[in-house]
Amino acid sequence: MSRKKSFSPEFREAAVREVIEKSRTIAEVARENGLVAQTLGNWVAAWRTEHPESAEDEPPLTLPERARLRELERENRELRMENEFLGKATAFFAKKSR
Repeated sequence: MSRKKSFSPEFREAAVREVIEKSRTIAEVARENGLVAQTLGNWVAAWRTEHPESAEDEPPLTLPERARLRELERENRELRMENEFLGKATAFFAKKSR
C-alpha cells in the first residue's frame, strides 16, 4: 500500500516561493526537494489563484522571450563550467611550476 506524503504548510510555501520569487522552474525545484513536479505545479497554481495581485506585477514571457531566456541560461551554464575548468587548470599549472 502506498501512503500519501503530507508536507507542512511552511515547506509548501518555501517551495512555491522558490518558483515564484526566484523564477526557477517547477521541475528543478521539485527535483531538489524530492517532490513530484506535478505536485509542486499544483501548489504553484493554487498559490497563483490565491494571490492574483502578484500575477499582475510582471506579464508572462512571450515565446521568443522564453527561447532567449533558455539560450542565456544555457550559455551561463557553459561559461560557469569553462570558468571552473580554467580555475582548476590554473591551480594545476601553478602547483606544477613550483
